[in-house]
Amino acid sequence: MKLNTLILSLVITIACIFNLQAQENYKPSPANLKAREWFSNARFGMFIHWGAFSVLGDGEWVMNNRNIKVQDYKRLMNIFNPQEFDAKKWVSVAKNAGMKYITFITRHHDGFSNWDTKVSDWKITNTPYGKDVLKQLAAECHRQGIKLFLYYSLLDWSRSDYQYETGRTGKGTGRTQKSDWPSYINFMKKQLTELLTNYGEISGIWFDGYWDQTAPEGAVDRSSRVDWHLGEIYGLIHKLQPQCMIGNNHHLTPLPGEDFQMFERDLPGENKSGLSFQKASQKLPLETCETLNDSWGFNITDDKYKSAHKIIRLLVSAASLNANLLLNIGPLPNGVIQPEFTSRLDSAGRWLKKYGTSVYDTKGSSLKKQTWGVITEKNNEIYLHVFDRYTTSIIIDSFPYKPGKMVSLIDNSPVKYVYKNGQLEVDLNGLHRDDFDTVFKFEITRK
Repeated sequence: MKLNTLILSLVITIACIFNLQAQENYKPSPANLKAREWFSNARFGMFIHWGAFSVLGDGEWVMNNRNIKVQDYKRLMNIFNPQEFDAKKWVSVAKNAGMKYITFITRHHDGFSNWDTKVSDWKITNTPYGKDVLKQLAAECHRQGIKLFLYYSLLDWSRSDYQYETGRTGKGTGRTQKSDWPSYINFMKKQLTELLTNYGEISGIWFDGYWDQTAPEGAVDRSSRVDWHLGEIYGLIHKLQPQCMIGNNHHLTPLPGEDFQMFERDLPGENKSGLSFQKASQKLPLETCETLNDSWGFNITDDKYKSAHKIIRLLVSAASLNANLLLNIGPLPNGVIQPEFTSRLDSAGRWLKKYGTSVYDTKGSSLKKQTWGVITEKNNEIYLHVFDRYTTSIIIDSFPYKPGKMVSLIDNSPVKYVYKNGQLEVDLNGLHRDDFDTVFKFEITRK
């Protein structure tokens, strides 16, 4: 390693330490703590991946995957024209599904801004559509009582001031100009200030892309190659809107100043995706983000839609682990949410209207996943979610509570059980069953 490279690396490391220390003593405001409590109880949110990339119908990573040059990719600005976008319909779909918040892509890795930013021409208000969709969406969320979170990419495949030379992605987009990291950090601060100043209350900022400047997930050393100035950025957010929660999809243990922890395509404690080597926080609210089909952004060939059956069980399983489910849709480039999404979300909403008490405001249970299903808890009640509709009895060894009355939430009918020597056995013979998840409410006395 050359001496100047070594010195640069040392300077970055020292700067990162000082910037993180700026948030080491971060004490969340009372409004932020209240927001965390609300978030922990919300349990279900909608993720929306949508932007100029939607035009190509090949997901949100199309620029990187096809090595499309910046000057060619930016032609999408002359094509993206979502005349069918209707903020009221979008928010209503989420609300009818029983979702409590929306996390909307304001800027993905291609750098396209879905609002009328004043610090970039690569934005939706310069398309033939010409309108600020974020302004419309924020107004409608506030009107319908849906909390609004904003996804914001830390990395950028189109800007030359982003330090693409050391990044893991965006290598084929044709940039040759030397990067200017201070300029890029200043650009992000200006954009975040706009987002937190011009659109009313924002419930959270959902960062992504930190991993572009680290070794791959699972590596022993995943320290960043750049100083992200997180202390300054997080401090700015908390100053502008103290209640605003910060999450960062870096696939690491939460960093100082962060208010919730997310898991990408994994439930807390799982690592099926190969991204989740981090342990679940015992202090911060948790969230699992997952796709409704196999893609985040609109993919014209992806018809692998998850069934309502699978969605409900994923939601309940997340709640049993003290986590929210942030379920993603990728609307069409014209702004329409396709019926394959809405029909499944409608089914989830109908189920939650009847059984939502077993999901909302619940906490994860010390009784972990069972062979027949999962368990959620609320005050002096526990809810047994029985996924296997054919099982005739369930047994829980070392049941830690004194059991009381038990009923089925299908029809409020009493359920028989035997409790002896710490073992609980529930008789399910002859009971009505729900196709998705049969829920039984158990009154308990905590020992």
